[in-house]
Amino acid sequence: MTKDPIDLDTHRGMAAQKATEDRRHTAEVEADRVTLRQHQDELGDALSSGPAATWEEAGQKALYLITVFVATPEGQDPRYKKLIASSLEDIQRLSGNPAPAATSET
Repeated sequence: MTKDPIDLDTHRGMAAQKATEDRRHTAEVEADRVTLRQHQDELGDALSSGPAATWEEAGQKALYLITVFVATPEGQDPRYKKLIASSLEDIQRLSGNPAPAATSET
């Protein structure tokens, strides 16, 4: 009997190894998705716990909502994407933290 673990993957075919790898990766992604959803719920609860006391807090709420919307299929519509980009630039500029100027490659 050996003390070293036996790597069983080396005794299986490539297709079986790939299938196992895919299942492990899918499980990791799902766990990450659950964790992310819990954090989003916590942040949403914190932001909706009461009215904003400052314009900065109101901007943070708007930024959160925009970020949630951009992840939806509707948020991927080119018309909305343009409006979202413009709104994010406005929030950044008006918050006193202007983003670096974008460079265009033409």
